[in-house]
Amino acid sequence: MSDSETLDAVAALVREARRILFITGAGLSADSGLPTYRGIGGLYDDKLTGHGMPIEKALSGQMMANRPEVSWTYLAQIEANCRGAQPNAAHHAIARLVADRPGSMVFTQNVDGFHRDVGTANLVEIHGNLHQLLCTECGRGRRVPDYAGLSMPPGCPTCGGVMRPDVVLFGEDLPRDGVLRLEHMLVDGVDLVMSIGTSSAFPYIAGPVVWAAEAGVATVEINPGETRVSALVRHRLRMGAAHALGEVMSRLGRAP
Repeated sequence: MSDSETLDAVAALVREARRILFITGAGLSADSGLPTYRGIGGLYDDKLTGHGMPIEKALSGQMMANRPEVSWTYLAQIEANCRGAQPNAAHHAIARLVADRPGSMVFTQNVDGFHRDVGTANLVEIHGNLHQLLCTECGRGRRVPDYAGLSMPPGCPTCGGVMRPDVVLFGEDLPRDGVLRLEHMLVDGVDLVMSIGTSSAFPYIAGPVVWAAEAGVATVEINPGETRVSALVRHRLRMGAAHALGEVMSRLGRAP
């Protein structure tokens, strides 16, 4: 099947679906200029950090608790690499599709906040959001547009305690509410599962695609590279998210 035929088939599935589960990863934000997981500022390319440890240790919950200045060094580097970027056409397309189909959900690994910035409904940011800070002492929250001007590590304006981003660090549990929302979505039934811009490396990301494929639910993957679910999905588009979703929206008569 040619790319054009696959796009036609995907557009037909989207047109008919009332409940779509969108699973998104770092590849979705690549067209915004953000590097994908293994490319962020050279942090995830199997080298040791400046502190002589793997990034997974530097950005662990244990490190944040014991030596927050180490974790914040690399959190700030990640945020600086993302600063100034904006949501792209793929984020807008998904937001419009969800708005047209209120039973749908976006389950994202991304911590850049772009889905939220474009007003995406029924959004689960399973890894959290870099722009939402929480005090490790009193628990009060604070939202920041970026980390410019923050002391490192930043202090809580209320109690003076150390603040941290409301994100899931290595070794920490996923937020239970987000996991339950995904489970309830699957139990209630979906018409289509779309995996977009994610390597599907984590079981909770690949799992819904595997479940849908085995249950006979339509599945689509949008990703230029090979992933753990590529061989399972009904339709696969080997292209970037903005390009693919732009083509789908055009076929739906919803081009920007």
